[in-house]
Amino acid sequence: MYLTQARGKTVNYGITAACGAGFLLFGYDQGVYGGLLNNETFLKQFGNPTSTIQGQMTATYDIGCIIGALVSMWKGDQLGRRTSILLGCCILIVGAILQTSSYTLPQMIVGRVVAGIGNGMNTIAIPIWQSETAQAQDRGKLIALQLVTNIFGIVITDWMNYGFTYISDSPASWRFPLGFQCFFALITMSLVLVTPESPRWLVMRNRISEAQDILSRLLNTSHDDPVVREEIRHLIGSVSHTAEAHVSTPWKVIFRKDSKQTLRRLLLGAGTPFFQQVGGVNVIAYYLPQVLTRSVGLSDRMALILSACDSMSLMFWGSIAAFLIDRVGRKRLMLIGVTASSICFALVAVGMRYGGPDNHNEGMSIFAVVFIFVYYVFYGMSLLSIPYMYPAEINSQQMRNIGTSFATTVNWLFVYVVVVATPTAIDSLGWKYHMLFAIFNFVFIPVIHFFYVETAGLSLEQVDRLFEIKHDGGKQMSWSEATRLARLESNVVEENKVEVEHCEMEN
Repeated sequence: MYLTQARGKTVNYGITAACGAGFLLFGYDQGVYGGLLNNETFLKQFGNPTSTIQGQMTATYDIGCIIGALVSMWKGDQLGRRTSILLGCCILIVGAILQTSSYTLPQMIVGRVVAGIGNGMNTIAIPIWQSETAQAQDRGKLIALQLVTNIFGIVITDWMNYGFTYISDSPASWRFPLGFQCFFALITMSLVLVTPESPRWLVMRNRISEAQDILSRLLNTSHDDPVVREEIRHLIGSVSHTAEAHVSTPWKVIFRKDSKQTLRRLLLGAGTPFFQQVGGVNVIAYYLPQVLTRSVGLSDRMALILSACDSMSLMFWGSIAAFLIDRVGRKRLMLIGVTASSICFALVAVGMRYGGPDNHNEGMSIFAVVFIFVYYVFYGMSLLSIPYMYPAEINSQQMRNIGTSFATTVNWLFVYVVVVATPTAIDSLGWKYHMLFAIFNFVFIPVIHFFYVETAGLSLEQVDRLFEIKHDGGKQMSWSEATRLARLESNVVEENKVEVEHCEMEN
């Protein structure tokens, strides 16, 4: 029994607010640790760790996220979207308490891992929940706005860490930021408690009446409305069709060459977080203050101020993505994003090569900082949000939780690789480390161009039909033609709905 019976846009906004709070928590957790690594009191408490140990301390959180993703892959469809988020927040609170009360390195590492498990569960359940409850024309926009709240979390940590530099000799300067994670977790839980479960998940669990009731609330119409009944029939048919195709275990189905193209879709979904992480974003998101002090030569406070301003600019460009994501499309924005990211990282490397603390060339140091900001322009409009919507869109109903969990596991695995390597790489490679990400982004361009499929404007059921139509049409059929036919089939269904409603009104 839900705490509210809101209908229509109100319940849609409520789900979006709950998802946004969860991603704000995610962003806060991402950003909070980077600022602490310049905090003298924090470093002294843990024995002035080397760059390698700092990287390991930061990256243990990502190990927890990998564990959380694997737990969701195993149990996510049994728990449901809301329960997974609530459980994830509870686990994260335990981890935050352990970190805040830490006096030794092992306790801090355990706290980081535990908090990561909770966040790993959230980063799978939240995008699926939003994707399964949003209308096709709004899905991309709503998930893009969630990622804006994610960056807002990073902005909060940047300014908080800056503010605490004025009392840096107090343990509160690092304990309070770590403990403040609990506040956002409690906000997320309170919003999840008053919002409904995904109708698609309820149909999967054979809770048809409850699914029909929630769908009527989402569409702001009556329980027995013909449109609601037809949509429920369509969901039941989609789930039944997928279940029949997946008579064996999903793991065997992955390698079956049939019209569902499960393996291809699994890899396409997992490719988007791979592009995001290997593209270098967490060199900026986790370590920008360290990059600006060690590679560019700025003071600690100026580095924190610029980090906060950079995150605020990313919020703006992420907001612009909400207006572009369904109009321009996922594939085209990814192509623009990786191309621009390649150029920006190359120019940042040039600025660091001829500027930085060793060369005393202020102009080239400014040049590097400018292109760090420019990088966020294109990243914000592309790969900031797409990796969190594409896996949920591209995978079938039966494989959505597994596909999204796999993509999220890939995400956290490569976050870990980048985060653990970056402090040492900055010290040993300097500007060459950034050139490496320029090369990676350049390599992604042909992969996206030749292999990726557009999902913008398609319902989740239309995406399923898109792959079936393309499989049946063979090599001579283009993806654009398959998309047109999938939309055409959907229009026929809509016309049938109207006819059914009209006949019932006449009777």
